[in-house]
Amino acid sequence: MLLRLFLIASVLFQSVLLKKVQVYLTTGDQSKKLSQEADLYPSNSNGRQIHIDRYRRYQTMEGFGAAMTNSAAFVIYHSSKRQEIMQHLFSNTSGIGISYIRLTMGGSDFMAVPPYTYDDLPQGVNNDFNMDYFDISKDRAFVIPMLKQARSINPNLKIIATPWSAPAWMKTTNSLYGGDFRGESQYQQAYSKYFVKFIQAYKSEGVEINAITIQNEPLNNQNGYPTMYMSSQIQRDLIKYHLGPEFRKNNINTKIIIYDHNWDHPEYPGDILNDQTAAQYVSGVGWHCYGGDATEPGNFHASHPNIDIYHTECSGGDWANNFSDNLVWNMDNLFIQQPHNLAKTVLLWNLALNENHGPQVQVGGCHGCRGVLTVHSGSGQYESEVEYYVIGHLSKVVQPGAVRIESTDKVGDLRSVAFQHKDGTIAIIVLNKASHSNSFSLNIDGSHYNYNLPAKSVASFLY
Repeated sequence: MLLRLFLIASVLFQSVLLKKVQVYLTTGDQSKKLSQEADLYPSNSNGRQIHIDRYRRYQTMEGFGAAMTNSAAFVIYHSSKRQEIMQHLFSNTSGIGISYIRLTMGGSDFMAVPPYTYDDLPQGVNNDFNMDYFDISKDRAFVIPMLKQARSINPNLKIIATPWSAPAWMKTTNSLYGGDFRGESQYQQAYSKYFVKFIQAYKSEGVEINAITIQNEPLNNQNGYPTMYMSSQIQRDLIKYHLGPEFRKNNINTKIIIYDHNWDHPEYPGDILNDQTAAQYVSGVGWHCYGGDATEPGNFHASHPNIDIYHTECSGGDWANNFSDNLVWNMDNLFIQQPHNLAKTVLLWNLALNENHGPQVQVGGCHGCRGVLTVHSGSGQYESEVEYYVIGHLSKVVQPGAVRIESTDKVGDLRSVAFQHKDGTIAIIVLNKASHSNSFSLNIDGSHYNYNLPAKSVASFLY
């Protein structure tokens, strides 16, 4: 009791010394984009209140960002503005300080070169159960250099790696394009070795892989680009009998994240976690935004409270070109609602694409997807898309290790989420969904900070 009173007194004392609140604003009319506004100071409460309670604590955040696809790495690497672009993405002073990225393991639907895996076999060789042909050399061309540069700018950057397909010889179609993973034990063991060798090979390059998912969208089986169907039963057995034990045997601490697909099939990760032997190796569940209800990860966590939640993919594109509508939808459904649903990461899709939404060499898939940045092929000039500012409103003010704390998440058309850092600093993000401005008061440690947020706009506050 005495300790609690002391902590409360310390916080109140600090609040007297550190009265101001920094403000970053993006407006739906694009007149301001992550613009640092005048600081706020305590005043009398004015209008509706968003109450912040630092003593009600939830998940520890790991980061915010997007995916370093083969295409994204290529367009940045070959841009004459490469150094500037990397600072723009990963620096917290001159950019938005992206803190978490997703890495495609070989082929996906965004390729600047023909799709590949790390164990493609020469003609006449039918299998490679010992991984004798394993090779990451194609990643050394421009993917690994981009990862190293990103880490040099932000040393705390974390990486989650995901395959779109196993090597063709492990599949029923003997092709990267579509087909099922072969379920026999020897293929599961070989695929486990594949992950181990990938993590070890990247570590030897100086790039730590913090987490892996076993298969991107395991229920998506298309022939136009690398995909692979993998049932929940096979994913369960792969983890239970092979991947989990292989990680332990090789002292690999990389987290295993399961599912990595839409909100609409929670039974898939549920089937895996209902097996306690498999569940002991699983750190979390990955979710995408392309189907189902945005509240599903929170509902799932209520049934599996010891498993972490990761939002790993959502893409903008030509189907949604209105800046203010995109700003509101992404902030509401992803960057505010997913942390409220216990997500430790919120990641979008491509970090960068060219002016033609590519390159896409020998692959189909999404032809209208938009990158966080658009990098023009000839000039190297680049544009920050709405997704850049959406990410930035979290990544610029919420550092890895911050803990989500209680906030009044819904007040009329206002939505909010709040986080506390280890030094006591609090970040609050507030969205105004309405077509008119809304006034409110932030109630932090008993002090009130008044603000009038323009229509369809978002503000990040740093206390």
